[in-house]
Amino acid sequence: MTDVKNVDEVREALAAHDYLADEGLATAIFLALRLERPLLLEGEAGVGKTEVAKVLARWTGGELIRLQCYEGIDAAQAVYEWDYSRQLLHLRASEAGGGPIDEDELYSERFLVRRPLLRAIAHTGAQPPVLLVDEVDRADDEFEAFLLEILSDYAITVPELGTFRAETPPIVVVTSNRTRDVHDALKRRCLYHWIGHPDFERELAILRVRAPGVREELARQVAGAVEALRDLDLYKPPGVAETIDWAQAVVALGSTTLDAATVEVTLGTVLKYREDQERARSHGLEQLLNAVERPERAS
Repeated sequence: MTDVKNVDEVREALAAHDYLADEGLATAIFLALRLERPLLLEGEAGVGKTEVAKVLARWTGGELIRLQCYEGIDAAQAVYEWDYSRQLLHLRASEAGGGPIDEDELYSERFLVRRPLLRAIAHTGAQPPVLLVDEVDRADDEFEAFLLEILSDYAITVPELGTFRAETPPIVVVTSNRTRDVHDALKRRCLYHWIGHPDFERELAILRVRAPGVREELARQVAGAVEALRDLDLYKPPGVAETIDWAQAVVALGSTTLDAATVEVTLGTVLKYREDQERARSHGLEQLLNAVERPERAS
């Protein structure tokens, strides 16, 4: 993918796969592809960070290899481990057959379980895979340092087998919800982009693409209401996924416009915390709807 010519080509390719990127994100993706550097995407949950990797896999045709990070993740879950149960069965079968026991055979490729990082590094094929390291901020410092080492050399050593090196570096997307700060060393290794919530017009465009069954008037009302909700200093502002869910939920109820009664019964599709729902209600659902973009106000 180093042959992408410009940022517009990236935006068009993403749009062809139903992902509407702004110029900043498209530029970051273009540079990551051209320079073969990992791309670190930060932003609140639901703004489309993970979807970037999925769209890149669909666009390039590369396999999507996902490593979901969590507290306590280690090399056995992220890189490789040995299939001890199969090794034991093989050992018992050899003993029962009376044949010699070759310990080196127990630590061969036959019994190696490749986890996401090793799968991405040792991948063979014309098209490199897309490695998604999702929510790296949930992992601990030791794992982050280990990840940095792998991304620096695109190589992994298995003591019993030797060193695996990437023939072509995978396309790497690292995401963080910023529950903690990612270390500067990892940020220096990556290109960085912050994905914020879309403005009204881009969110409306996303609704048109991702929820084509929603009428224009309702799409404008939902996009406007979500924009107003994000101004309420909520614990968890709604992301794009919640916007799409809300619009589709209203349609599923047979409504064609957004009113206070419909907002009340569907609030759980867009606000997932009781405290946020109470804040929206105390603000006033009617007042919320007054901030909604109406078709006659659109330019």
